[in-house]
Amino acid sequence: MEKTKVVLTAADKAYLKSYVSKGNHSARAIRRARMLLLLEQEGKQQKQIARDCHCSEGTITNVLKRYSECKGVIKEVLKEKPRSGQPTIITPELEAHITALACCSTGADGRSSWTLELIADNMVNEGLAIHLSYETVRKVLKKPA
Repeated sequence: MEKTKVVLTAADKAYLKSYVSKGNHSARAIRRARMLLLLEQEGKQQKQIARDCHCSEGTITNVLKRYSECKGVIKEVLKEKPRSGQPTIITPELEAHITALACCSTGADGRSSWTLELIADNMVNEGLAIHLSYETVRKVLKKPA
């Protein structure tokens, strides 16, 4: 397999140096930017760069792979890829139902107010959600408007 060589323009170098020095980005993105700057230097081996960046050689390899996939577009290399995971079960409609139930009506079974557990159970019983925990209800109600 042909080794990927990182070639940065003066504008790319300036962007990366600014990116690293400002520090208002994720730590992983800053580390990637630092890696790209080190990879561009002649004579630096991946082992040494991995030690300097406090990461594994595999991480360096992944950054190089991403660099070649993005065809040298630096901003794309620094971005996070979407991660797999379970999709959220909370829809805007479900959020509206939870908020309306908590704010507007008296509690179930003659109670003065709704508990998180009662709201979760009510949403499941009405068929609005397959399963819903009280913690999810709490997060919906706590979420800033």
